[in-house]
Amino acid sequence: MSVISGPGRGPRASLVSAESARAPSRAARVAQAVAAVEAGVLGWRDRYARYLAATDLFVILWAVAGAHLVRASFAQSTGAASAFAPRLLISSAAIVVLWMVVLSIVESRDAKIIGLGSDEYKRVGNATFVVFAIVAMGSYLFHLDLPRSYLLIVMPAGLLGLVIDRWVWRRWLQIQRDRAEYSATVLAVGNVATVRELISELRRAPRAGYRVVGACVSGGDELGGATHILGVPVVGSLGQVVDAVGRTGADTVAVTATASFGPSAVRRLSWDLEKTSAELILAPALTDIAGPRIQTQPVAGLSLIHVERPTYRGATKLFKTAFDLVGAGLLLLMLSPVFLAIALGIKVTSPGPVFFRQERVGLDGERFKMIKFRSMRVDAEAMLEQLQAEQRDAGNDVLFKIKNDPRVTSIGKFIRRFSLDEIPQLLNVLRGEMSLVGPRPPLVAEVARYEDEVHRRLLVKPGMTGLWQVSGRSDLSWDETVRLDLSYVENWSIASDLVILFKTAKAVVAPEGAY
Repeated sequence: MSVISGPGRGPRASLVSAESARAPSRAARVAQAVAAVEAGVLGWRDRYARYLAATDLFVILWAVAGAHLVRASFAQSTGAASAFAPRLLISSAAIVVLWMVVLSIVESRDAKIIGLGSDEYKRVGNATFVVFAIVAMGSYLFHLDLPRSYLLIVMPAGLLGLVIDRWVWRRWLQIQRDRAEYSATVLAVGNVATVRELISELRRAPRAGYRVVGACVSGGDELGGATHILGVPVVGSLGQVVDAVGRTGADTVAVTATASFGPSAVRRLSWDLEKTSAELILAPALTDIAGPRIQTQPVAGLSLIHVERPTYRGATKLFKTAFDLVGAGLLLLMLSPVFLAIALGIKVTSPGPVFFRQERVGLDGERFKMIKFRSMRVDAEAMLEQLQAEQRDAGNDVLFKIKNDPRVTSIGKFIRRFSLDEIPQLLNVLRGEMSLVGPRPPLVAEVARYEDEVHRRLLVKPGMTGLWQVSGRSDLSWDETVRLDLSYVENWSIASDLVILFKTAKAVVAPEGAY
């Protein structure tokens, strides 16, 4: 099927029709696509899975052997049964085999979950708990009488080792993906606008492992004679997808949301791709919506995508408040020596108050005074207008941030670099004005310049840290800052807060974009 050919298309239609007449049969094109993909495009997935399997086995053997050695030391001192009794050795071998089998059953090495997100770690954890539930039940039912000390060593040691093993491999995989290797090669299918958006989104996250190598588009007139979209070559129309798979060597076909490629066309494409090794994925018109909010339900032959409401209201809001109060109290107690040392350093080295209070906009547009350690000269606000005039090309039209700001004091440079100037915001959290994690607290002048959708940032409390803080900080453009904040508002969860707090600790140690 080609929507480019047909009446009213002129010379381009004749050219496409002529090419179609000379094109090989569908069976030949499918065979060509199979050969191209199986020639090695998918090899990285198999290789990486084998790497993971080998190190998983090593880690499990290490955990089991360690448990035997600990048990042997215990038996020598207490006279208990030998750690190397045949019964225990056979049980250990069975645990190793079972553990490896369950890791495969839960698809912990699936290419779709490796390299990014927490799903890989969840599957490793679930597999470990399943194994030891089976072992516990088997020990009870068949009176195996496995030593409790042995099991209490193997399980946590093995789980910790597997998580570290996967983390190390993930770092290696990300390095490879930074070099455009070990990634799925994608053929984007849709109209010019949706394909362009898909390319942009995938390039924003190269470590997710999707690299667009070609495009098949409808509406050839929209191209205006161009042969590329954002540097990606246009290799065919919507009716030439299988042929394009063979020519580009793509191992993934991504169909974007477009009325030009309807359900029947997607179904026929899926049938054709079944004969190849290429995968078919659908890219719906949903961006920055996390997986837990999306559920797919088959109804009358249709796959309906349900999008749950955001979770910034109701019981989850109360839970987040309790989490903030407890967390802020504990952090303030732990950081009290640092708090006092910074206050004393500011007082001694820079004339003026220790704290800087600035009006910010919080939940539902309510204003509050945000507290920070003073890192600038006392006349910093008076100098702002002059600096803005001098730095019109700083790159962020709404949020004013510049490197080597002349208003920053000597101690201010240090505490800003490691975000220590923000410690007093824990007091704002305890007062209910801020959260530990959330969108960046905006200035009143910034809110006045917001477009309509940006006001959704105010549906939750601003945070001491957030996606903005751990994704580049001041190096981000204004549009990117807004996108991250809106994504947080739409997809908040306690698990995501914990991940952001962990990443914040890493960002403080390696403070890129902090100035």
